[in-house]
Amino acid sequence: MLDLGWTELLVIGIVALIVVGPKDLPVLFRNVGQFVGKAKGMAREFSSAMNQAADDVGVKDIQKTIRSAANPVGSAMDGVKDAAKDITSSLADLDPESETGKLAAQKAERAESAKKIHAATARAAAERKVREAEEALKRAEKYEAELAPEPPKES
Repeated sequence: MLDLGWTELLVIGIVALIVVGPKDLPVLFRNVGQFVGKAKGMAREFSSAMNQAADDVGVKDIQKTIRSAANPVGSAMDGVKDAAKDITSSLADLDPESETGKLAAQKAERAESAKKIHAATARAAAERKVREAEEALKRAEKYEAELAPEPPKES
């Protein structure tokens, strides 16, 4: 937008201080800040409207075609990635009797087993911590009992 360096901003600030005065300078800067914020918002809204219009016309398709012509290796890799996504998304639609369907079912079973193992491990760790806490509490009570003063004996 505007290419202002620190020296230019310093000169503008000094001139504003002299012309406006130190009393009204914060109000001026606040109003300038609000104006700049509104201008940025309008520019952002305009830019998004232009992008939406370009999407409606089909500029992205043309841009994709130009990029694929300029970089055939990259477009081939994008095609491979898209194919891999399609294959992984359609694993649920596989025939359960095919080899791929069997492998997918085994993968799901392994994932379920891993979840069960994680749950069992977490439960065992929690139970161990509870047991350790109970033991520590018993030891603390024992030490507190040893430290407690003995009551005076009556004779």
